[in-house]
Amino acid sequence: MARMRSVDAAVLILEKEGATQAFGLPGAAINPFYSALRAHGGIRHVLARHVEAASHMAEGYTRAEAGNIGVCIGTSGPAGTDMITGLYSASADSIPILCITGQAPVDKLHKEDFQAVDIASIAQPVTKWAATILEPAQVPGAFQKAFWLMREGRPGPVLIDLPIDVQLAEIDFDIDTYEPLAVQRREATRPQIEKALDMLIAAERPIIVAGGGVINADAAELLVEFAEILGVPVVPTLMGWGIISDDHPLLAGMVGIQTSHRYGNATMLASDFVLGIGNRWANRHTGSLDVYTRGRSFVHVDVEPTQLGRVIAPDYGIASDAKAALELFVAVAQERALAGRLPDWSEWAGQCRARRSTMLRRTDYDDVPIKPQRVYQEMNKAFGPEVRYVSTIGLSQIQAAQMLHVYKPRHWINAGQAGPLGWTVPASLGVATADPESIVVALSGDYDFQFLIEELAVGAQFKIPYIHVLVNNAYLGLIRQAQRSFDMDYYVQLSFENINTPEIGAYGVDHVKVVEGLGCKAIRVTDPDELLAAFEEAKRLLAVHEVPVVVEVILERITNVSMGTAIDNVIEFDETVDLSADGTVEAEAGSFESVYALME
Repeated sequence: MARMRSVDAAVLILEKEGATQAFGLPGAAINPFYSALRAHGGIRHVLARHVEAASHMAEGYTRAEAGNIGVCIGTSGPAGTDMITGLYSASADSIPILCITGQAPVDKLHKEDFQAVDIASIAQPVTKWAATILEPAQVPGAFQKAFWLMREGRPGPVLIDLPIDVQLAEIDFDIDTYEPLAVQRREATRPQIEKALDMLIAAERPIIVAGGGVINADAAELLVEFAEILGVPVVPTLMGWGIISDDHPLLAGMVGIQTSHRYGNATMLASDFVLGIGNRWANRHTGSLDVYTRGRSFVHVDVEPTQLGRVIAPDYGIASDAKAALELFVAVAQERALAGRLPDWSEWAGQCRARRSTMLRRTDYDDVPIKPQRVYQEMNKAFGPEVRYVSTIGLSQIQAAQMLHVYKPRHWINAGQAGPLGWTVPASLGVATADPESIVVALSGDYDFQFLIEELAVGAQFKIPYIHVLVNNAYLGLIRQAQRSFDMDYYVQLSFENINTPEIGAYGVDHVKVVEGLGCKAIRVTDPDELLAAFEEAKRLLAVHEVPVVVEVILERITNVSMGTAIDNVIEFDETVDLSADGTVEAEAGSFESVYALME
């Protein structure tokens, strides 16, 4: 047993629990904690420029590798309130991050002291646990509980708030005998798996919907093995993209009203049974629930019991960790395969593959200004199967999900439910910190890029290289498209004539100058035939300078992206490529009126 400050105990616990990386900003009320970080030296730290950005960095870090838990640190008052968006994003997508804030002294908490705010109450709805620790001797237990909660059941974030006098107080603590609390895995039973498999086997056209919970459970290989034993097509959700490689014969494509493939929606509509594992039936995946569920049965497996029936009332539900369930699914399916008790779904799987080759959206445009579809075509050529993509929201993210290719789990990293603007830059820095060996490629529109653009200086200062593809149309493009239903184009234009750079016309902000001013490298592309060379040059600059490299692509101002309100009502606003034997190209003309028909 040793006598030490409570913050020394906290940092030693972080190290013992496996934390290795923190992102944050020092401040008066959290300086004791920083002094403990400095004294013990086992946790690396990146200095962010904004505390919200630090929370997104921690989130990107956690998302990048199984087992990582990113840590975000800030001082009292606004530092904690700045973290709320990061906590919301992490909570919504079941991502564990630990946020630590400083606080006013305990005896000042009720006296409206400088930067004293009840951050625990503010953070409670977007965390698994948020607490202000009032007794120094409770600090070790609070950190032990935090790591247990972040890992137990449905993962998620925790906030611990430490008054400065609690940080400085001395306690008795023995790190040598400290052990993390055991996490009990929720496990499906064999009878449950048998019943679910019986229901699947009774179907003629089954599919498996694989969600982010499969990635969180590190169970992607098991899911692919299960699908291969059965020969059943797989639909990854946006959060599950990469569980099954985009070139796998059983990939059925993504389903939904925005981030989806035409062939994925067609396969879902043709199916008669859906086994969902680790997914939450998000509304962008389902669209109209009546259309999505009509004519098919559902089995849902999720680690959180209250998720079962939250959106869709399944015909059968199983509360289980995805990996535990898939271990049993594989075992039972193998037994039945060896006994010759599995149907042959090869014809059904073949139909799904046929849709993948005949229902592709066109990408080979030569227009100037550049059409966004061409950007994603050239990104697929330039970056290959090992790249890690990071994106968050907007037309850029929607079209990227429609047209990019992802081949591995954790290689599409996306703020799926919250979609906070500004997330992409800091999250990419977190991903690149977690995996410095891979090429990390971020994608965002100009508005998302401008929200937390100052964080590029963090990449320059700490040598965190990644490539940021900035598609610039000087518009809030997704909101512009949505405003058409109100017959308006109202405060969504970012265009203006920049008096300092008239050569860029009405595209307003000179991102190249801003990026270079922040210590990074930038390339501007205006011709589609120069895209591939620009991406190759970005990779070269990345290796030479080890700083973020931004490739700004000047897009056409208005592009209507394929979307709708139901999976049978996604309106295509571009030509659709038919790669059938005669090579014909089918043109589909869409109208915004039909997109919103179901809302009237």
